[in-house]
Amino acid sequence: MLIVVLAVGLLYALPNLYGEDPAVQITGARGVAASESTLDQIRGVLDKEHIETKSIALENGAILARFKDTDIQLRAREALIPVLGDKYVVALNLAPATPLWLTKLGAEPMKLGLDLRGGVHFLMQVDMDTALGKLQEQTMDSLRSDLREKGIPYATVRKLDTTGSVEVRFRDAAARDQANSYLSGRHRDLVFSNSGDNILRAVMTDDRLREAREYAVQQNINILRNRVNQLGVAEPLVQRQGADRIVVELPGIQDTARAKEILGATATLEFRLVNTNADATAAANGRVPGDSEVKNTRDGRPVVLYKRVILTGDHITDSTSSQDEFNNPQVNISLDSAGGSAMSNFTKDNIGKPMATLFVEYKDSGRKDASGKSILAKQEEVINVATIQSRLGNSFRITGIDNPTEARQLSLLLRAGALIAPIQIVEERTIGPTLGMQNITQGLEACLWGLVASIVFMVVWYRKFGMIATTALLANLVLIVGVMSLLPGATLTMPGIAGIVLTLAVAVDANVLINERIKEELKNGRSVQQAIHEGYKGAFSSIIDANLTTLITAIILYAVGTGSIKGFAITTAIGVATSMFTAIVGTRAIVNLLYGGKRINKLSI
Repeated sequence: MLIVVLAVGLLYALPNLYGEDPAVQITGARGVAASESTLDQIRGVLDKEHIETKSIALENGAILARFKDTDIQLRAREALIPVLGDKYVVALNLAPATPLWLTKLGAEPMKLGLDLRGGVHFLMQVDMDTALGKLQEQTMDSLRSDLREKGIPYATVRKLDTTGSVEVRFRDAAARDQANSYLSGRHRDLVFSNSGDNILRAVMTDDRLREAREYAVQQNINILRNRVNQLGVAEPLVQRQGADRIVVELPGIQDTARAKEILGATATLEFRLVNTNADATAAANGRVPGDSEVKNTRDGRPVVLYKRVILTGDHITDSTSSQDEFNNPQVNISLDSAGGSAMSNFTKDNIGKPMATLFVEYKDSGRKDASGKSILAKQEEVINVATIQSRLGNSFRITGIDNPTEARQLSLLLRAGALIAPIQIVEERTIGPTLGMQNITQGLEACLWGLVASIVFMVVWYRKFGMIATTALLANLVLIVGVMSLLPGATLTMPGIAGIVLTLAVAVDANVLINERIKEELKNGRSVQQAIHEGYKGAFSSIIDANLTTLITAIILYAVGTGSIKGFAITTAIGVATSMFTAIVGTRAIVNLLYGGKRINKLSI
């Protein structure tokens, strides 16, 4: 058993010796999959620019090109971005250089934290103008509903350029004054003022604007955390920086292109009623009713939709992709209670009418404003128009999606949450492992000196039994690295290295207890074989108690700690478990091999 455990530990620890290659990863945007023709195109671009690759391969719809160093990696990315355009996401990566035979066995290197491995650092900016624009739209809808409910006639409701301001035009001053009196009591977060003979202006209070900005950032942080969790990244960092910026750091992630696409995407759905009374052709030429607007389907066909939004993606609690009865891709939607009630009430009164699903996405237009900030372009397309057959509740499905890949991506985005306001990546850095290598080197040196000190003490003090304990220490180190490499959620950080050093330093405690107990039994006149047996038997309960208390502490640290504390707790817990195995089972096996069944008069202890 001992040989098998050590062999498996050594096998899964091996990938950590091979290091990583600088790489560029290319994946399709919006569900587009990279193909052999894309691979040929990339090879052509790199050959033309005389950029040499270590390897280039297509796997699972993504292309990974490996290079000799980071300078060539950066040149390759700069050469590929203009050629591939916005249909593909080109991102920097650090790909493990593990041999194929180890990869086939499922052996991978340990996931290292950002402080050791480097990783991807995104600085994102929340588009506050769009967030406040949405708030203005909600205010306009609310004012319209209140005026209709009260029966106060009005001419138009429009938003002004001033942040958070809405203007309502009435037919006469009497209606305007009546509206002012009624609305002032219902909207405490708006300041109403008369303008001219028949105009009422509503301006959001400073507190409301500040609250809206705060909500936009905090909610986007929560949603980005959800999206990072969907990516399966271990120990990510998502935190606020300044008034409207968010920092996302992804250590140990392999698919950086996927991360960039998912984190940077600002996608949501809007459900709207189709205006069947309007002529789509006339509307496409500019003759649109005041309460409607024209949107196009993917194939360019115009559809006239009412401006009123029935429901947005903010109410979506879950979404999954599957296939319908005709094997076409579909997305299954689940709504929260408020969304379910809104959808139920609306569809109950509109059975037999067509409802459209509008996909809304914000993308970088490639242009910048006067301050140098990228201008986001709003892209909308109708992905589905279906007749309301019956009253809908909290669950329904969306069809009309091109392929299963796009359905999966749309479901992931909706499941992770629709961003309250668009975000754009203003800075993207792949943090190199230079500092990490220094940390790893210092950590390894600490491990080495800790091992040397323990080995010298054990060998001098316990002689041959000290050599046996030394063998157990080395086996313990191999097993810790092997287990850390096997565990999918374990990430090694600098505090984690400290946990390993601490574990190795105290791992000899068990052997000290055993050896001292054997010495005591020999002094009491026991035979060699009896002393060994009683030494292991007597020390066993003490070893279990001591290590169990340490293990409980490590579990509590992992449960309540965050980030680096968890890294320390993981390596400490693994180290405690492996040290118990090697100190008790491992050393006993070696002692049995050397002394078992033999007549021994004296021990080297």
